Amino acid sequence: MNLKEALKLADRIVFEKTGQHLDDLQEAVLKGTVERETYKHIAKDFDCSESSVRKVGSELWKMLSEQLGEDVSKSNLRSAMQRFQVSIVSHYAQDSAQIGLVNYCGETKHPPNIPNSNPPNQETSHHDLSEMPELGAFFDRTPQLKTLTTSILQQNSSLITITGGLGIGKTTLAVQLVQQIKDEFEYVIWCNFDTSPTLPEFEAHLIQFFSQSEKQESPTTNQKALPLIKYLQKYRCLVILDDIHNLFSSGELAGKYQPEYEEYRSLFKKIEKISHQSCFLLIGWEPPKEVPQLTSQNTPIRTLQLTGLDTAAAREVLRDKGLAELDNCEALIHRYQGNPLWLKSVATLMQELGIGATDLLIDDTILLPEDLKDVLHEQFDRTSELEKQVLSLLATENQPVNFAKLLQNAQISSSDLLNALQSLSRRCLIEKQESLYTLSPVLKQYIKTRRSH
Repeated sequence: MNLKEALKLADRIVFEKTGQHLDDLQEAVLKGTVERETYKHIAKDFDCSESSVRKVGSELWKMLSEQLGEDVSKSNLRSAMQRFQVSIVSHYAQDSAQIGLVNYCGETKHPPNIPNSNPPNQETSHHDLSEMPELGAFFDRTPQLKTLTTSILQQNSSLITITGGLGIGKTTLAVQLVQQIKDEFEYVIWCNFDTSPTLPEFEAHLIQFFSQSEKQESPTTNQKALPLIKYLQKYRCLVILDDIHNLFSSGELAGKYQPEYEEYRSLFKKIEKISHQSCFLLIGWEPPKEVPQLTSQNTPIRTLQLTGLDTAAAREVLRDKGLAELDNCEALIHRYQGNPLWLKSVATLMQELGIGATDLLIDDTILLPEDLKDVLHEQFDRTSELEKQVLSLLATENQPVNFAKLLQNAQISSSDLLNALQSLSRRCLIEKQESLYTLSPVLKQYIKTRRSH
């Protein structure tokens, strides 16, 4: 179903329900959802508040749910409307007058051509990767891929988190991983949490995915939907939750749930404690509090904190940006810590301004292009006031410092300082070298720039 058809169908449903056609904001929400934009992006494009967009979206999903006969949300809108389209076509010959919406395409009175939603390969119907991003340029992460593959396929880990700063390559790594191991599972589903579904909404979405696939296999059997944990026990499932940090509060220590998402704590604990054969892969800037950074081999939990690329892989990033023969390449990579996004941002600026690495490295210059500042601001803004205080202190230090010196300068309790350091570490905003703490040159420069404003 293309965008035009989806909007026309939604307009018919809303008109039958309210007597009014879609207004401009409703159309913008539907259009943005079909094109996989976040509520924040839609709000920015429409020049209104994110809360207004969420409210309109919630009202639309409720109306569509009633008409389509299933729970519709931002995450499954396209697939729900596609299923409804297929349903219309399959019943058209029997009773075209039965459904008032059958002629939603406008001019035609015959069913439109619809791609077969059930391809011959039965396993394909068990893989819902519609929300998984396309795999772009992938720069070597062989050790990390091996670690994750071993944890999932050999050690049967049930809960794995991939954390790291924005732009470090978490989602890209996960996409590569899923492409390699998806055929080892009976069910694979990728869920993007930029829409932040409540736990009941999320569980209902998964249960619908599992139960509908069962019905496709045994259409003559009247199978009743099971609780989520039963599907995880019955089948080998891989469930990917991307942008998991959207469940957590901004301005608080890392991993603290927003009030409406507290229930996820019980889900993650259940996944860890109850015996099953499935795996949940969580991707985000910070892990849930109940997931420790350091785990033992005796637990089914694993954490991978992603850091920058090695020099060889980082060179590929620069080569991809057209800087194949760059002098002082290694020094530039080191200064920007092999972070793919940081390197791409700086490389673009260098190309546009004709600046060479040698010029850039004079006097320890740290270039912060505006797009890089935006990325750092987004991460910095999530931190608590306590963490901001510690970051400001570390930004003034030329050398790594120990806990005692930080405590002396911070003028806060040792307990608060320890909690702040742990949270900053979970957010990958500080570096620990044995018992010493420091900031990356890029973060130091960013914090100094904030102070000057």
